[in-house]
Amino acid sequence: MRPVSPWFLLSALLLLALPVAPAPAQQPAAAASDAAVAPDPATQAAEAGDQDRVDAAEAPEAPVPASDDPDASDERTGPASKVPLREIRRYVAVYNAIKEAYVDPVEDRELMQSAIQGLLLDLDPHSAYLDRDQSESFDEATSGAYDGVGVELQQQGDTLKVIAPIDGGPAERAGILAGDAIVAIDGKPIAQVEGMKPLRGPSGSKVVVTLVREGRAKPFDVTLQREKIKLASVRSRMLEPGYGYVRIGSFQADTGADFQQQLDRLQAQAGGPLRGLVLDLRSNPGGLLTAAVQVADDLLDRGGIVSTRGRIPISDTRFDASPGDRLRGAPVVVLVDAGSASASEVLAGALRDNGRARIVGSRTFGKGSVQTVLPLDNGDSVKLTTARYYTPSGRSIQASGIVPDTELKPDPALIGGEAPTSLPEVSEAILPGHLQGDDEGGDGYVPGQPLPGEKPVAAALAELKKLVAGAPVASAPAADKPAAEKPAAGQSATGKPATDKPATDKPATGKPAD
Repeated sequence: MRPVSPWFLLSALLLLALPVAPAPAQQPAAAASDAAVAPDPATQAAEAGDQDRVDAAEAPEAPVPASDDPDASDERTGPASKVPLREIRRYVAVYNAIKEAYVDPVEDRELMQSAIQGLLLDLDPHSAYLDRDQSESFDEATSGAYDGVGVELQQQGDTLKVIAPIDGGPAERAGILAGDAIVAIDGKPIAQVEGMKPLRGPSGSKVVVTLVREGRAKPFDVTLQREKIKLASVRSRMLEPGYGYVRIGSFQADTGADFQQQLDRLQAQAGGPLRGLVLDLRSNPGGLLTAAVQVADDLLDRGGIVSTRGRIPISDTRFDASPGDRLRGAPVVVLVDAGSASASEVLAGALRDNGRARIVGSRTFGKGSVQTVLPLDNGDSVKLTTARYYTPSGRSIQASGIVPDTELKPDPALIGGEAPTSLPEVSEAILPGHLQGDDEGGDGYVPGQPLPGEKPVAAALAELKKLVAGAPVASAPAADKPAAEKPAAGQSATGKPATDKPATDKPATGKPAD
């Protein structure tokens, strides 16, 4: 077995999406999904027919390493390959037993597909085998549109966990919240349907989802009408004269350029530089890392943005801000909640660590890992966690999230009258099999909560006015200093061309969650 070349992972690790989540995503969106999309392998394995299959009984006996350690290697293949020969033999024995003795015939393709899926099953919640349809859905989140109900999901056993509803989509309008669990679709339990596929369908058609929500005694049904989900990631408006508001719903390939356009539009409406900006990242599941880096670079004049570290050298990278702050030092308040994950946490962490912004809301999701998407020759893909990312201060937010400077509580009126304490927990730390975080389980850890509605925006504006009236949150260029020219939105902060297939950081499976 030939090891995967590190160069096969290059594009993913230079782009988080790496979007995130990607559904980048995609996403780098649903993460985006932080997965990167790597180029097609230079060589692809040919499909083997029965004549090419070697049964265990016919295979020549290979020398067995003295150790049964998984890292033991055959001296013929070299120490780098580290092929666990005894385990391979055990797999072949089970494979042949199934082929020869299982009560019904089983196709080779089905067995091998199941085996590949099994390799990824117990790694972490964000590593997964994506079939052709899932791979296409994953790509849609970064650049396109799709027909569905507009919700980021992650499958957990026989339920579909809502990571975040997509802004303006049918799910959000129907009141579906982050943390809700879909237990049935059109009356059929999730175990009896093909995961998320029934949520897709022609625009105008209807689907009934059965939800379980903490604080409500019984499951309840919600009827949704499918529509074309346009993954517009950036919206803006003026809150008050001189005070702008930008909402980023996910990080897609064009998010960086859209953010610049929205800032220019707001400053034109203000008749000059803004006095301050509220940056809303609530329920932003992530997406393309490079998109988050571009936004951070537009608001920073100097300093680090994010770094990534993994087991292979190509996983280790760092992004730094280039000179020039498009807001010319005007204060920024970042609004987050439990649905803010991956690339959105990268952005929030970069702005806070550099003293550029104040964080308001609730503890974020805590997805501090990077995924790489490895395309296969049959149209399927493997989404594999390949690195952790770190804020400029060197901190990993994996399974701990970002704690806001000012904490907000949910508005009971927007969650059916339940008390805020009854809201579902939304956190990487509660996902089965999640990567252990450096600061996981610290004293006083309490998962964040979703913060829907306009009251959090009003609270963020109040905090912003305090910053405007008081000391600046960071050393910034003087208000009369012209902003330096930033790299174009199609370039990374380091000036290198950015591809439109970065890694996604979706907390979900990496598909646009519907």
